Amino acid sequence: MNRQEVHQGRLKSPFHSCLEKLDSVNEWHQWSGYSSPNELYCSDTEYFAIRNSTGVFDLTPMTKYRITGPDALGYLNRLVPRDMAKVAPGRVAYTVWCDDNGQVIDDGTIFHLREGEYRLCSQQRHYDWLLESTAGFDVTIAHETEDVAALAVQGPTSFAILSRMGLDGLENLKYFGLAHFDFHGAELLVSRTGFTGDLGYELWIEPGKAEALWDALFDAGKLHGIRAIGTHALELARIEAGFLAAYEDFLPADETVRTGVSRSPLELGLGWLVDFKKPNFNGRRALAREKREGSTWRLVKLDIEGNKVAHASYIFPNSRASGDNIGFVTSAAWSPVCKKNVALGTVKAPHGKPGDTVWVEIYYQREMHWNRRMAKAVVVDKPFWAPARRSATPPGLY
Repeated sequence: MNRQEVHQGRLKSPFHSCLEKLDSVNEWHQWSGYSSPNELYCSDTEYFAIRNSTGVFDLTPMTKYRITGPDALGYLNRLVPRDMAKVAPGRVAYTVWCDDNGQVIDDGTIFHLREGEYRLCSQQRHYDWLLESTAGFDVTIAHETEDVAALAVQGPTSFAILSRMGLDGLENLKYFGLAHFDFHGAELLVSRTGFTGDLGYELWIEPGKAEALWDALFDAGKLHGIRAIGTHALELARIEAGFLAAYEDFLPADETVRTGVSRSPLELGLGWLVDFKKPNFNGRRALAREKREGSTWRLVKLDIEGNKVAHASYIFPNSRASGDNIGFVTSAAWSPVCKKNVALGTVKAPHGKPGDTVWVEIYYQREMHWNRRMAKAVVVDKPFWAPARRSATPPGLY
C-alpha cells in the first residue's frame, strides 16, 4: 500500500466489514491512515449506549509499539515523567511524554504486558522519535499497529457481556489492570481501560481472530443493549470524563510553529504524572524550574450556566468582557447524562482555581442569525461524570 493511500484513509481495520454492515450514514474520517466512522446510524443513540448499556468502538487505528530488551524499563523511565518502575507486570499506566523544554508531545497508555515487555499506545504516530530516543539503551521498538486488532467495550453492561463470553476471572480484574485469555486458540488481552470515564474494557487480539471476536461479543451482548459506536459519541463521553485529547486540549509540542502555544503536564493538570524523585527524564530540568517559578497556564473544567455550548469561546474574568481575555475553551458539550453545559479550557494563572467564577463569551447561530451571550461558569476540580462502578471490583452485573 502506497503512502498516498494511507494518507487518504485507505487502510481497513479487521473489523471494517462488521462496521460497514451497520453503517447507514456514510460518515467516516481518516485516523492514522485507517477509515474510522464518525457515526454509524445516530451519534445520540450511540452515546446513550455508552452511558446506559455498552458501546463498542474500533480501536485498531490507535498506534501501538512493542518495547522489549534488557533496558526497556530504563528507556521508558527516561522517556516519560512517570516512574514506570512502579508499574508492575499486568498493569497499565496513563502518562505523557515531553520534549526537552518540558512541553507535552502526546499522551497515551503503557501496558506492562509481562516482565520487561511493554506496549505503548498513542493517538498519533511517534516511531521516528521513539527510535531516536533509544540512543544508549539496549532496547527494541516494534511498530505493531497493524498486527493487533482492538475494541473498546464501554458501558455499565460491559462486564456482564464479557462474562457471558466465558472470560473466567474477569471479575477480579482491577481498574487499569490487564489479563490474558484464550480465544479460539489465540491470546486475547483484556485491559480494564477506556476513554469514557465509565465501567469498560479494551480487547486486543491478532487480526485473524477479529471478526470471530466481534461475533462472539455481539452474540453475548444482544440482551444487554450492545451497539457499535463512532467517534462523535466517544468524544462526548470523554469530555464528560474530563479526559484530554491532542489537537483539541493541547497541541503536540513537536508540531507547533510558534512559541507559547504548547503546554506542559503541569499546565494540563497532570502534575501527578511527574515524579521528580526518579532519575533524569525528558524535560525534567524545565519542569523543575516551572515547579519552582509557577506555570503560565492552567487547565480548567467549567460548569457553565445555560445550554448554549461554548465551542471555541473566550474566557473572561467578568461579565463585561472588557480588556483582554484570560483564556479560551478547548472542548465543550451539553452533557445529557449530567444535564449540564460543560467544557474544558485553558486560562492564564493565577486564574482558574477550583471554585472561581469566570465568564464565557458564547456565540451561537439560529436560523442564519448569530447571537452572543456572556455565560457565568464555575471552575470545578472533579470530572463531570465518574460513577463508582468505573473502578468497583468486582463490577456489578448491570
